[in-house]
Amino acid sequence: MPARLLDGRALAQDLREEVTVRAARVRGWGAAPRLAVEIVGEDPASHAYARTIQRIGAKVGIDVQVDALPADITANNLRRRLWELDRDQSVHGVILQQPLPPHLDGQREYIAHAIPADKDVDGANPLNLGRLTFRENPWFVAATPEAVMLLLARSARWPLRGVRCCVVGRSTTVGLPLALLLLAQDATITIAHRQTRELGKRTSEAEVLIAAAGVPGLIRADMVAPGATVIDVGTTFADGKLVGDVVFDEVAEVAGEITSVPGGVGPVTNLVLLRNVVKTAEARTQPREVTD
Repeated sequence: MPARLLDGRALAQDLREEVTVRAARVRGWGAAPRLAVEIVGEDPASHAYARTIQRIGAKVGIDVQVDALPADITANNLRRRLWELDRDQSVHGVILQQPLPPHLDGQREYIAHAIPADKDVDGANPLNLGRLTFRENPWFVAATPEAVMLLLARSARWPLRGVRCCVVGRSTTVGLPLALLLLAQDATITIAHRQTRELGKRTSEAEVLIAAAGVPGLIRADMVAPGATVIDVGTTFADGKLVGDVVFDEVAEVAGEITSVPGGVGPVTNLVLLRNVVKTAEARTQPREVTD
């Protein structure tokens, strides 16, 4: 029997309605929720993503300003720009779009520290990841891992206490924070990656398999346990088409639940990001009650 589809678009619509209501309330308090998207250079995928966020933001009542920074900007000048956004009270969320140009790549952590932690709506500042590691309630968690958790909360595997989970991917933007979120739900975690020996053996032991390696077609049917819940985080353009890490048609015949690409994690991630912007706007704008 084909797997049940975990519909990211349906979840995103629920989030869209929530964010729209909350953004309207903030505007009623006299402020416009605003996200600043900083892009270094002319990477086409980064600019396409920014346009998508702008379009969705306009629909839910969030202003999205896209700042195109010169490709040859220095690390120090980029940090100064991020500090300016920290001081700008009209901005409630800041993201620094990846990838960065090669001359900045080796300084990513140094630059990420300059993203204002309380406006870091995509959880890129190492301070937020560190707070997540120590379970100290980070201001923000990266939007993609949070989107995965929201989808899992609608799955047959929820709650995750004692559930065997395998995360394929170890990046600080997805794999690592996702593993920490799963651990916080008392799941039993295996973290694998492209260098893992006998990868199929590890993935086939999982009741929940999350593919986040960025390798198209990495996960095939013989690597998935019958009835497993499979979340595909991968997004790669191949031959002009957006594809995931999972061979969907194959795996859907084995898994119990599965997300698609597109239509799975991506739409939810976008709304989680914008919900984080509203969260900051609410905290900075909400009228204080006056008591006698």
